[in-house]
Amino acid sequence: MSPSSATVWKTLCPFWGEEYQVHLPPTFHTVAFYVMDEDALSRDDVIGKVCLTRDALAAHPKGFSGWAHLTEVDPDEEVQGEIHLRLEVVPGTRACRLRCSVLEARDLAPKDRNGASDPFVRVRYNGRTQETSIVKKSCYPRWNETFEFEVEEGAPEALCVEAWDWDLVSRNDFLGKVVFNVHRLGAAQQEEGWFRLQPDQSKSRQEEGNLGSLQLEVRLRDETVLPSGCYQPLVQLLCREVKLGIQGPGQLIPLIEEMTSTECRQEVATNLLKLFLGQGLAKEFLDLLFQLELGRTSEANTLFRSNSLASKSMESFLKVAGMRYLHGVLGPIIDRIFEEKKYVELDPSKVEVKDVGCSGLHRPQTEAELLEQSAQTLRAHLGALLSSLCRSVRACPAVVRATFRQLFRRVRERFPSAQHQDVPFIAVTSFLCLRFFSPAIMAPKLFHLRERHADARTSRTLLLLAKAVQNVGNMDTPASRAKEAWMEPLQPTVHQGVAQLKDFITKLVDIEEKEELDLQRALSLQATPVKEGPLFIHRTKGKGPLMSSSFKKLYFFLTTEALSFAKTPSSKKCALIKLANIRAAEKVEEKSFGSSHVMQVIYTDDAGRPQTSYLQCKCVNELNQWLSALRKVSINNTGLLGSYHPGVFRGDKWSCCHQKDKTDLGCDKTRSQVTLQEWNDPLDHDLEAQLIYRHLLGMEAALREKHRELNTSTEAGSVPTGPGEALEDPLAQMLQVLQDLREAHSRSPASSAPLEPNRLLELQT
Repeated sequence: MSPSSATVWKTLCPFWGEEYQVHLPPTFHTVAFYVMDEDALSRDDVIGKVCLTRDALAAHPKGFSGWAHLTEVDPDEEVQGEIHLRLEVVPGTRACRLRCSVLEARDLAPKDRNGASDPFVRVRYNGRTQETSIVKKSCYPRWNETFEFEVEEGAPEALCVEAWDWDLVSRNDFLGKVVFNVHRLGAAQQEEGWFRLQPDQSKSRQEEGNLGSLQLEVRLRDETVLPSGCYQPLVQLLCREVKLGIQGPGQLIPLIEEMTSTECRQEVATNLLKLFLGQGLAKEFLDLLFQLELGRTSEANTLFRSNSLASKSMESFLKVAGMRYLHGVLGPIIDRIFEEKKYVELDPSKVEVKDVGCSGLHRPQTEAELLEQSAQTLRAHLGALLSSLCRSVRACPAVVRATFRQLFRRVRERFPSAQHQDVPFIAVTSFLCLRFFSPAIMAPKLFHLRERHADARTSRTLLLLAKAVQNVGNMDTPASRAKEAWMEPLQPTVHQGVAQLKDFITKLVDIEEKEELDLQRALSLQATPVKEGPLFIHRTKGKGPLMSSSFKKLYFFLTTEALSFAKTPSSKKCALIKLANIRAAEKVEEKSFGSSHVMQVIYTDDAGRPQTSYLQCKCVNELNQWLSALRKVSINNTGLLGSYHPGVFRGDKWSCCHQKDKTDLGCDKTRSQVTLQEWNDPLDHDLEAQLIYRHLLGMEAALREKHRELNTSTEAGSVPTGPGEALEDPLAQMLQVLQDLREAHSRSPASSAPLEPNRLLELQT
């Protein structure tokens, strides 16, 4: 997988501030970060790279953070992957013969613009060179070709096997090599296996530090995920706490918040939220956190201003459940600002008249004219945004409205006096405006509103607009006005916006449970497209090789009734798969088609026979969006599969597990349960439960100490020592669950159930 950051134009000191999560294959050796110089017309230039080995990442369990020098990139050193060879020395009448069988390769470096390579292998020994055939557009080629060389007396001892990417016009690209000692082979007679391709390091390198440095925060998480049943006690225990909503000594959620450090709070909040999303309890979880926050808050002006578990969880919730809504409200305004590229400035100390040009044929604009023009532009943008927001009540997801309803009611109950009449509104805007809309305005690329970061001029416009939205969200308090007096020209629009925002929030939270259920039901029954866009469908039939070139581009529509396609968005649609017939939607392993962006939709046809359609997306983000949408609309289907094959049935066996029965049960578990919104990676319940378990394990000693304190004060007994002992209080149950999971992990290598290693690389640059 190769995610790319946005381009920062015309600078030698760029700032990105972007975060990525990359799932790595179990066999990875090195993670490389390339800094590129984008060219509009020609091929992008490589400035340098930073390489972190697996051992280096493992040496920093809490993550690597710091500056790393860029090193020179030599095409002959940019290699990856492994090659499968069989080597043997065969006795002959005159001399021994060296036989080299080139079988296949995997995970080769993609050297061509299509994201693949055209690999062939060159075998060199004793001045002779032999080559395999060329496999087009593949990073997982198969050759099954054998070459022989005569081993003469005094001949060189080195056999060199090189992989190359064939190019029709330019020179071939080096993919890596493996060198063998023929004398050692003669003693062993035969050797077969997968060999890691090595770079050609014969060239001198430029001194480190001359190419610049890259600041990174990288953490490798290597988790072994147990079968789902192992996590059920943990999930059920946490869900029961949320459903009951009980507060008091020994309650788990308050204890988790109390014992979680500030630097870990965002991660824990996200994991808990994802877990409860999968259980349909996100609203109840957040309501419990609201009550906890309000219970320890005495001053209304400090409510939800800290980085508490409630604040972090609500941020994650809005990014998950409200991202489509955000795009609908902000998208047109952000697009207009990017297209206009107007110079906007309200701070007199930062005005640069020379950047603006002339107001007439010859006369340059004065500072006063520029400030007034900037104020008019910002007032127009702010007014358009507020109008769009006020019209969006019905467009806001029902679960978001219901969550804000709970927040509004809880705050009003806690601060009922007339002097605090604005506090419930500010509580809502503290999340909606200050933690959701304003960050999206300032960094639209990070919220998928734009594909690129804004240039300096547009960034300043966005920043000023975000400040204005914050002032509206703060209900135009004297404190917010006093911070930056030069924002005064926007004051009439801000003052009017406060009244508009209050009216909007009043309507937003005016949703009863029946209306919430009706909206959710109407949403589930609508036949408008849940997702649409171009995909490539695999058309090859029979036992022939499955190649990425076998895909045909079509335009697909996913509704709550069917997955259909057409030649163009306006062409007549043809139904491909009825929604009720979908049994699973899963990723296909990269080696199957030479692409990491292929998914499979497993379904039954009208006769009840199992079928599979392979669809290729343009990038991994698009793949996750489609997977998430497909899983979401088919979540209530009967007959959903519990396992699947991540490979393809090629020839007479599955490429993933080599089983020869096409109808055999899958070798990997499906992830067809509830997913996050289409802007995020699909939700993996078991992984979230494992991450929560790992966090709780780190605080187990503190939990046991807390349990002893509670027992001392209430004389409630001791921590259970065996599974048969009655468990009454939640904390004791939690300690028992942690003990059971620890034992399950210790037994995992001998378990008959297939385990799922999950290697997740978290990157911030």
